[in-house]
Amino acid sequence: MLYRLFGLPIAIIGIFTIPALIPDAFGHGLGGDQAEPISFEGMEVTVRTDLTPSDITIGEINDVNMKIRFFDTLTDTTLEKVTYRIEIWRSGDLLARNLFYDLDGRLDVEIRPDANCSEDELWRCSVFGGSEHVSAPGALYVFGEACTDENLQTCARPTITGPIFEKGGLYNIRVDIEGATSPRVQLAQLLSYDTFVSVAQEQDFFIQTANAEEIPVTVKTYYDDVENFQFDTFDSSISFDMEFDWSPDYVNLVEVVHEEVRVPKSFVPYEEGKQFQGFVNGIEVDQRALLNDPYSYDDTNVIHFLITNAELTRINQSLGSDNHDSKVMNLKLVPLDEVSKSSTKKFYLVDTANFEQVPATVSVSWNGQHGANDEIPFEFTFFKEDGQLLKDVRYSYAAFDENNDEVARYAGDDPNNPGILSTEGIDIQRIFVPSEGQMRIDVLVYGTGLDYDPTYSGIGSALVEIGPGTHGSTAALPSTTKEAAIPEWIKNNAEWWADGAIDDASFVQGIQFLIKEDILIIPPTTQGSGNESNEIPEWIKNNAEWWADGAIDDASFVQGIQFLIKEGIMRIQS
Repeated sequence: MLYRLFGLPIAIIGIFTIPALIPDAFGHGLGGDQAEPISFEGMEVTVRTDLTPSDITIGEINDVNMKIRFFDTLTDTTLEKVTYRIEIWRSGDLLARNLFYDLDGRLDVEIRPDANCSEDELWRCSVFGGSEHVSAPGALYVFGEACTDENLQTCARPTITGPIFEKGGLYNIRVDIEGATSPRVQLAQLLSYDTFVSVAQEQDFFIQTANAEEIPVTVKTYYDDVENFQFDTFDSSISFDMEFDWSPDYVNLVEVVHEEVRVPKSFVPYEEGKQFQGFVNGIEVDQRALLNDPYSYDDTNVIHFLITNAELTRINQSLGSDNHDSKVMNLKLVPLDEVSKSSTKKFYLVDTANFEQVPATVSVSWNGQHGANDEIPFEFTFFKEDGQLLKDVRYSYAAFDENNDEVARYAGDDPNNPGILSTEGIDIQRIFVPSEGQMRIDVLVYGTGLDYDPTYSGIGSALVEIGPGTHGSTAALPSTTKEAAIPEWIKNNAEWWADGAIDDASFVQGIQFLIKEDILIIPPTTQGSGNESNEIPEWIKNNAEWWADGAIDDASFVQGIQFLIKEGIMRIQS
């Protein structure tokens, strides 16, 4: 039953600031990206790249429209008579390069993927359609009807046929503005921009259960090919690898790594309502980086890894400089025993002008075992009127207790581009709730996409009942294993090892003895097949030093020990 509070919209408007939004966002999404602006003749100009369709899966499309717009972010005004130099790259390979000209500053190019290329230099296979514009020598142009979002199949646009979007991954679309406001005016200095878009491909695998049952699993990767797919019967975890450059300079460019894992709901460890832990290169990711979508398919759960730039940077720093030379990202998904939510409120959104219903609803869900004096993970889910997930939502929330005192408020981290971005229409926000009783959660949707499309913008509110809870204050991070128990005096050994007072072999032998004698208790860990001669990564020694100094907790130190066991560097005899 849909839940709606009458009389609240006016109060909510007073709670939220509703700006007149001129898009100024940058950072790549799946099918669209906007580069940081550059100062030019009193303006702050940038380019935005958008693909249509926005969510491209290899094998499902024959052509893609690539729209590039050059505009002033201060006024949202498109500049006219623009000469573009476009380069398309993937994984360091140049796929296409050419000049294009457009009268109204909106360039539309039809991309026709063609995987049949035998050239070592892939760009040699790209073929361009169009004619040279007389006012912009060398630049392609097609005379005819100007392109809009509604007439892409009939408007005049140049074409590129070649090895573009025929393989999944992250594509870098580089744009140089060579002329603007007049085709004959060349800029004294090029305005250069980098935009990034992701194209998905699906890879099918099977997992073998303990009773020899085969379960189909699909990984939809928006980044690169997936390999080394594994299923661990001990904890029902799924893991896989893909190529990734961990150098800090490259990590700074990556706004998000997106992977989907699709598992039948009939497979009990991954049934509907399950909660998960996720790991990247052995480091646990924030719970908000894992989104479980039971809505898109009747019989399949879709678990999303959405590893943001902040998470990538944190992981890189945690692993230390040794990880910077790594070319592999390992992702691991572990199902937990608990369900992720047992209480749900669903409500309409209404517009902020005349309070009429917009074609969207919001669901707020949480695990009722969490309660007062607890940080509760609330899941916000956005739906279109047909029941499908509403994606690329930008929203904010505020929470108030029964005395109308503010409990929490969040509108994202960028004051120039308000809103929390919910790429898949599902988002988890942790709210510390200090007391029992009724709490009101207000939601404001600014719009969708980079341009804050207002079709689904609106406000709404739900009343939720917070009880005493049964978890306690640490329940927000449930665990699949028993707690680590480490005697305090072991910190001395860790500090001596980190300082070089004892060597690696002595440290490993000491830890092995302590585990064997049940002096140091760690969660069960699958034994790897390596040998004791393997080198211990530098990040584990860093962890030991930080742990000895109190900079990280016991669980983080134990993760390092588990890594040594899993990799076979440390052998534990029963």
